[in-house]
Formats: sequence, C-alpha cells, structure tokens
Amino acid sequence: MSVKILSITLLLLSMCVCFSYSAGPPGPGSKRPCCVNVTDIDMSPEVVGETYREQAAKPPCVKAIIFNTEYGQLCADPKAQWVKDLTAKMRKE
Repeated sequence: MSVKILSITLLLLSMCVCFSYSAGPPGPGSKRPCCVNVTDIDMSPEVVGETYREQAAKPPCVKAIIFNTEYGQLCADPKAQWVKDLTAKMRKE
C-alpha cells in the first residue's frame, strides 16, 4: 500500500512541476499591469517602503506615480499635493 501512495504522490508532484514550467517565467515581451486610473485621495499612510515608480501615459495606461502598499500597488495622481510631498520626501532620503 505504501508503494501505491508513494507512486501517486510522485506522479502528482511531477504534474505540478510540469504545469508550473509550462507557464514559464515572464519573458522580455511580457508586460506588467499598468494603472488605468489614479486616486487623488491622500493614501500616504498606506504607502510602505521608500521607493516609487513613475508611469507614463500610454493608452490604456494613464500618467501615474505607483507606490507599494501592504495590499499591492497604489496608482496615484502625480498632480496631487500629497503625492508631490511624498515623492519629494523619498528623494531626499
């Protein structure tokens, strides 16, 4: 009975490995998702880390400053005062 369980386990494990490799890692042609809308509401308390990324407007993407939060990426309006203040603070540090 243990040989049967071991065989099934190895089969399932090998299938998992095959499926993960068939998807493949993101290649040079793959794009990361972009911001299609932004917020101007002050979300600075949610921002983690000391870095941000600028995104150019290239439809359907909009011009945005992208911050990291505990919940994922935050797309912020580069014209919002809180965004200007926070990016200036990050550049100084």
